[in-house]
Amino acid sequence: MRRRQNKFPALILGAVLLTFGTSQALGQSDAGSDPHEDHWAVLEVGGVAAVELPDGSGHFGGSVAVEKTLIEKWLELELGISATSGHGESELAASLLFKKPWQISPKVEFMIDVGPELSHALNADGGTSPGIAAVLDFMFWPSKNVGWYLEPGYEVVFRHGANSSVNVVGGLLIGF
Repeated sequence: MRRRQNKFPALILGAVLLTFGTSQALGQSDAGSDPHEDHWAVLEVGGVAAVELPDGSGHFGGSVAVEKTLIEKWLELELGISATSGHGESELAASLLFKKPWQISPKVEFMIDVGPELSHALNADGGTSPGIAAVLDFMFWPSKNVGWYLEPGYEVVFRHGANSSVNVVGGLLIGF
């Protein structure tokens, strides 16, 4: 019997290397007018609330993500991992979001995010499934290195067909 290999950790490691190596290779500078522009990276730590469509079942959990600016005012990359549970189901998900930022004010930023995701079910049938996520991202920076964020989103995971959900992620921002 052939053993199935889990490629989930290799994907996460590759995305982290891509996120933090690309901007240095492109010679990006961290100086400018953006409130978190001089941050090497931004850490997002928060909670997740998701509702499966169309049955309306709820899932709740936590999320952690790291964001890096690749092209100032044009492209940011976010690698995120979340864990949710509800109605006897638990899952881990990793996403790689490509973000277009708009500076609303010196302390408020808005982004539109889209990107692939992998979702791993932790129940008996298990399995890792691909998906796609689209997110509206609001960041508020009351101080230079600490802020908060709110991200309403929509995702589709291709597990036994296409399963969609709407979710809200929100929490603390820490700039490094």
